[in-house]
Amino acid sequence: MLVLASASPRRREILHNAGINFTVKAADIPEVPMDGEPPKAYAERLAREKALSVFVQNPADCVLGADTIVVADNTILGKPRDPDDAVRMLRLLSGRQHQVITGVCLVGPGTSVASSQIPVPGFVDVRSETTQVFVSNIEKNEVRKYVETGEPMDKAGAYAIQGRASRWISRIEGDYFNVVGLPVSLVYRMLQEHKVI
Repeated sequence: MLVLASASPRRREILHNAGINFTVKAADIPEVPMDGEPPKAYAERLAREKALSVFVQNPADCVLGADTIVVADNTILGKPRDPDDAVRMLRLLSGRQHQVITGVCLVGPGTSVASSQIPVPGFVDVRSETTQVFVSNIEKNEVRKYVETGEPMDKAGAYAIQGRASRWISRIEGDYFNVVGLPVSLVYRMLQEHKVI
C-alpha cells in the first residue's frame, strides 16, 4: 500500500485524479532551511524527512513524502507566517519569473526487523521537479484583496495557481501539477520503477 506523508488536500486530489490508490498519514517535521542550504537540497531533504518519519510507523508500506517551495532570487518562500508576510511575498513575485521546486521521496520496505528496532527501508529514492512560473504585474490593492480571501495562507509563495491567483500567471515552463504541489508524472514513474504500481 502507498502511504502519502502529507496532509495537503491538493496532493491528495492530484494522486486521486491520476488513479493512484493510497492512504494518508501526515508527517509533522519542522520546515526550516539549514544555514546555506540550497533551495533544491532543502526541498529534497524535507521530502525525505517526511517520508522516513511516516515509514518508521509503517515499515511494511511504501511512503511518499513531498515538499513544495517557491524560489525567487535564490530566496526560499515557504508558507506565509501572517497576512503581512503573504503581501510581502506576492509583491516580490509580481511582474517577474520565479521557480517552484517540489522534492519527492519514495521509501519502500526492507528486511523485517524486531519491533524494538528502527525499521530499515529497502530503498530511499529522492528526486525533484522544477517549474518556471511567470507572474504578471499585480496591483497593490489586488494583492490585499487576494490575501483577505485567505487562499494564500497555507501555500508556498502565498499563492495557488489553481485558484484565484491563476489570473496573474501569464505562463509556465514545466510541470503544472508541480506548481499545485505534486509532480504526478515524476511520482508515477518512480512508483513504476519500484514496482509499487
